[in-house]
Amino acid sequence: MGDSSTTEVVSRERRWWKEAVFYQIYPRSFNDSDGDGVGDIPGMVEKVDYLDDLGVDAVWLNPVYESPQADFGYDIADYRAINPEYGTMDDWDRLLAELHARDIRLVMDLVVNHTSKEHEWFQRSRAAEEPYEDYYIWRPSDDGHPNNWESHFDIPAWTYDDERAAYYLHLFTRDQPDLNWELRAVREEIFNVVSWWLERGIDGFRLDVINEISKEPGLPDGDPECGPVGAEHHINGPRMHEYFEKLSEQGFGEHRERVATIGECALIDPETALDVTGRESALLDMVIYFDHMQLDGRDRFDYREWELTDLKEAMTRWQDAVAEGTWVALYHSNHDQPRAVSRFGDPDYRYESATMLATWLHGHRGTPFVYQGEEIGMSNVSFESPRDLVDPWAINHWENEREAGRAFDEVREDFERLSRDNARTPMQWSDAAHAGFSADEPWMPVGDDFETVNVAADRDRKRSVFEYYRDLIALRDGMDVLVYGAFDLLLPDHERIYAFRRTLPEADQELLIVCNFSDDRLTFEAPASVDVADATVVLANLPEPETEPVTVELRPYEAIIYEL
Repeated sequence: MGDSSTTEVVSRERRWWKEAVFYQIYPRSFNDSDGDGVGDIPGMVEKVDYLDDLGVDAVWLNPVYESPQADFGYDIADYRAINPEYGTMDDWDRLLAELHARDIRLVMDLVVNHTSKEHEWFQRSRAAEEPYEDYYIWRPSDDGHPNNWESHFDIPAWTYDDERAAYYLHLFTRDQPDLNWELRAVREEIFNVVSWWLERGIDGFRLDVINEISKEPGLPDGDPECGPVGAEHHINGPRMHEYFEKLSEQGFGEHRERVATIGECALIDPETALDVTGRESALLDMVIYFDHMQLDGRDRFDYREWELTDLKEAMTRWQDAVAEGTWVALYHSNHDQPRAVSRFGDPDYRYESATMLATWLHGHRGTPFVYQGEEIGMSNVSFESPRDLVDPWAINHWENEREAGRAFDEVREDFERLSRDNARTPMQWSDAAHAGFSADEPWMPVGDDFETVNVAADRDRKRSVFEYYRDLIALRDGMDVLVYGAFDLLLPDHERIYAFRRTLPEADQELLIVCNFSDDRLTFEAPASVDVADATVVLANLPEPETEPVTVELRPYEAIIYEL
C-alpha cells in the first residue's frame, strides 16, 4: 500500500475541493451566543475548535445575508449585509479569520435565481422605476395566471401585485420573485455581488438552484402530468451555459481557479452534470444531485417504498459520471432533507446505523458533506399538530391536505418522514436546557431525545459517532484511493448488503468496503474477482470485526473497510 504523500495522481486532477470534507452549518440552528433563541455567527465562532477537532477542511455556510426569513435566508434582501439576527459584518470577518487560522475554508451559500420581495430591486421594479422595471419577470394578465407553472413549494408560480398591476414569477415562495437573467443589468448586478464576496476572502460558493436561471422564451405552459408543472421550461434552460460562462468570467474572474463552485441543480442527470462541469460550460466544479434523495418520493411528501438495489443503481450511475469527468457532492443529509438515521438507518441502532451510513457515503468517489448533527446521529422529530410546522413547504402541503378534507393525524406521517423541519431543529450540544443550544426558548423546539443524543454525551461514550466520523475523515485524508480511486460495485442484486471496491493502481491502493443496511445478521462472501488474501481492517464501526473477508458474518448495520 503506497503512502499518500508519494502518490502519483495526474496533476490536473488534484483540487483542494476534491480532497476536502465539508461541514454544513445551518445558522439559525447551530449555536446561539446571545440567548435570543436563534443561532448566530458569534455562536459559530465559539464552535470553530469543535470543527477543527472533527477534522473537516471547509465549511458550507447557509445564507446569512439580510433577509426577512420567509424561507430562512434563501430570500435575500441585501446581498452585501449580514442579517441582524446573526450578527454583524465584523462578526462574519472574525468567523472567516478563525476558520482560516485553522486551515478551514469558508464557502458561502448564494441565491441568484431569486431574491426577497423586500429587496430594493424588487421594490423599485414593482413601482416600474427605471432601470429596475424589468429586473424581475412580470406579465400582465386579464385571465388569471400567465401560464400553468407550479412553484416547487406546491403553490402556483405566479402572484398578482397590486402596485404593478401584473403577475410576477416565483418558482419558490411568493416572497421570492425570480430575477430576469435575460436583462444584462441583472447579470451585471450578480457578477458584482460575486466579485465583492470573493474580494473579502471567501473560498467559494454553493450556488442555489443554479440551473433554473434561464427560462424558455415565451414561458409556455408546462406538461400537467409532470411535476412541478412547467419545470421543463425553467430547468436547464436554453441560455444556461451562456449565463454560466459569463458568471465564471465576469463574476469569479481571477478568483475562479482558487475557489470551489458547488452547483445545486434541480432534477439534474449525469449527462447534464458532465455538461455543466466542463463539457459545455465550466462554472461549476461539482454538482449536488438528488437521485438518491428521491428514492422514497420524487415529490416531497409522496412517500414510496424503496429497495437497496435502487440506491445502488442511483449511486453507481453517478459514480460512472464521475469516472467520465464530472464531480459530485456526496451527502445523505442537509437542511432540505430529513435525518439520514431515520430515513436510511434506524434510531434504535443510532450509533451503528449512523456510522455505517457515514462509511458507505464517504467510501464513494466525490466530496463528502457532513450536515450539522449527523456526526452525533441526530434523528427525525415528531409533530403533534400543524402548529409544530415551520417550513413553508410543509405548511403549504398541510394547507392543501386540509382543503382536501384530511385531518392532521391522517398526514402527520408525511411530515415525520420527509419534512425539512426534521433537519432544522437546534443542534444538540448537551443535556442542559434547550440542548445547550440557547439560554432561552429556541426558534424551533429541540429534539425529544436531546438528553441522551448530544455532543457531550456522544463524546463520552465508548462508541462515539463523533469519534468514528473523525477517524473516517482522517482515513480519507491519508488515502488518495478514497478521493481519486476507481469505483466498482459488488453484489449489485443483494438487497441488504452494499459492498464496493476502490482502486488506485498509481498509488498501489485498493480498498474493499462492506456495509450491512439492515438490523439482521448477514453473511458477506467476497466475489472471486476480489483478491482478499492480504486483507487487513483499516476501519470498522464495531469491535472485533472479521479480519479475513472471504466470508464475513456481519452484525446489524456493521461497516468494515479492508485494505487489500
